[in-house]
Amino acid sequence: MKPLTLLIQILIIIGVTIKNMEAERYNKRQKERNITTQVSVNKVKRLLTQILEQRKLNKLTNKREYLLEKKKGQHKLKIKGIQNKDVPRRNKIHLKKQAKKNFTDQGDELFNMGIKILQESKGQKHKAEAYMLFAKAADMGNLKAMEKMADALLFGNFGMQNITAAIQLYESLAKEGSYKAQNALGFLSSYGIGMEYDQAKALIYYTFGSAGGSMMSQMILGYRYLSGINVLQNCEVALNHYKKVADYIADKLEKSEGIPVEKVRLTERPENLSSNSEILDWDIYQYYKFLAERGDVQIQVSLGQLHLIGRKGLDQDYYKALYYFLKAAKAGSANAMAFIGKMYLEGNAAAPQNNATAFKYFSMAADKGNAIGLYGLGLLHFHGKGIPVNYAEALKYFQKAAEKGWPNAQFQLGFMYYSGSGVWKDYKLAFKYFYLASQSGQPLAIYYLAEMYATGTGVLRSCRTAVELYKGVCELGHWAEKFLTAYFAYKDGDIDSSLVQYAMLAEMGYEVAQSNSAFILESKKANILEKEKMYPMALLLWNRAAVQGNAFARVKIGDYHYYGYGTKKDYQTAATHYSIAADKYHSAQAMFNLAYMYEHGLGIAKDIHLARRLYDMAAQTSPDAHIPVFFALMKLETMHLLRDILFFNFTMRWKWMKLDNTVGPYWDLFVIGLLVAILIFLLRNHYR
Repeated sequence: MKPLTLLIQILIIIGVTIKNMEAERYNKRQKERNITTQVSVNKVKRLLTQILEQRKLNKLTNKREYLLEKKKGQHKLKIKGIQNKDVPRRNKIHLKKQAKKNFTDQGDELFNMGIKILQESKGQKHKAEAYMLFAKAADMGNLKAMEKMADALLFGNFGMQNITAAIQLYESLAKEGSYKAQNALGFLSSYGIGMEYDQAKALIYYTFGSAGGSMMSQMILGYRYLSGINVLQNCEVALNHYKKVADYIADKLEKSEGIPVEKVRLTERPENLSSNSEILDWDIYQYYKFLAERGDVQIQVSLGQLHLIGRKGLDQDYYKALYYFLKAAKAGSANAMAFIGKMYLEGNAAAPQNNATAFKYFSMAADKGNAIGLYGLGLLHFHGKGIPVNYAEALKYFQKAAEKGWPNAQFQLGFMYYSGSGVWKDYKLAFKYFYLASQSGQPLAIYYLAEMYATGTGVLRSCRTAVELYKGVCELGHWAEKFLTAYFAYKDGDIDSSLVQYAMLAEMGYEVAQSNSAFILESKKANILEKEKMYPMALLLWNRAAVQGNAFARVKIGDYHYYGYGTKKDYQTAATHYSIAADKYHSAQAMFNLAYMYEHGLGIAKDIHLARRLYDMAAQTSPDAHIPVFFALMKLETMHLLRDILFFNFTMRWKWMKLDNTVGPYWDLFVIGLLVAILIFLLRNHYR
């Protein structure tokens, strides 16, 4: 499929998608696709065919006109022999170049409009509108727009996944020097999706991508050097790659809150997955809205926070956030006042930047002793927003807010001591406050801790610690949005789209994505990989997740070696992994599995007593293990009893045979007489 044809098809698909989404605006499930659309697939195909035929006809006509003009020009030159006749042709070429430049400028303008829409809102409708503009810009030859459309084809945005077409587009973009295309081709090569499985080739693509400026390639290489994946393990090289990405993320975080990351684990039980705490169920959201309208201040503040940054699967909506905050503020909520101040300080569509209004609301919250309000006043004094810079006042407000446990204030105190802003530099105090803030997950505090460990500033230098901290910051990048889209794709039954998105995140080192990708591959529901490749790839991903501390993944590796999934059966290796999961993570499942292996002597020496102990430990560790352990112990004791009875019968028969041979056939009478004699002797002694 040619890129031009492909882009026209994408344009039509996105147009239909926007119409569908507008039709379902007030539907209960906003994320489900509208099936009431009047435009049928056949109609779309007919329309596409007409457009393609028209474009082919236009191309053919233009080519013929160009050849005729060329012949006419040559004929005139031959007849008149005057060189001045070449002037109109030069003018025509100049006009063509100017038209091409205008065409390119128009494509750039459309692309920038699409980017602006995405920056202002993360809603599905606005995303569809943005991609409509990207498709038009791509049709005009805009390389960045073509990258966006190639990503849409790869990841299945708006249900238009076409990996073959995406690869063709990426390959053409890679020839143009696109680092994003290099990264994508590296990813596809590393999994063998649509391309030959080739780790060496993937490494080359990632290297070119990182050299070109791809943050994702930098992160992938950092993870590979940290873990020694197809390269020699090298902490310093990993540090170098991760630091570049962390610097980029930290710069973004200083300007905003960053990307909220909801990491849903697909390995959870189905009943838990449907009502996962990471994603707010639609019915629960409606109930919260009802409570908020009834005047529940706490719910109003919570909904305002969720809409402010787009959490729990809800779209970012500044207008709704401000609406709920204002309602709560009128009821006297100090938190709501502080968040309104924050909105006006940062500025957005609903609350344009206004330092005076921010100061007003922060002051109202601070008067009530609110930590966020105190922190906001500290920021205004620190940066001089609407008031003169005053580090002493900023320090005072930050200290008050930090004492109340607000992590952002703790970070700001750490930063003041780290940079010497208004205070003497004190790396020990800086480390103290950064560490306190990092315990609450404050990303910039984690970044500066990584800086201190990387350079040995105020602490003993530790490459490994610095890399782990940088990695945590890097995982807050905008690419983490794929966790949410991948989860919804999985819930909607679009397994291939979900797998590709999780697999990309897994390649970047996200442990949750690694276990989710392995889980999907294990189910064998995906169609983008051959069935025989799924178990080996799943085992590889379970291994990577286990190395990062996933206990469930460790048990899974044991299962794969026990049953021979994606590898040869190896009871000894299975027992080793179960032992690690049981000893290190106290996994009840691992304890149960290990007990079974000890009971039957599979890969390890048979030990009934140790099996009993492990079964009991499994029951004590998890209530869910009580019933399986009960039945396992019943079976173990029953089998043990039967063995004892059989052994007793055999032993007695052997003894009887031996006595017959030595004492004679009447040995039993002799024994009875002996017992009677002993009894009489004991009775006589008793009466004396």
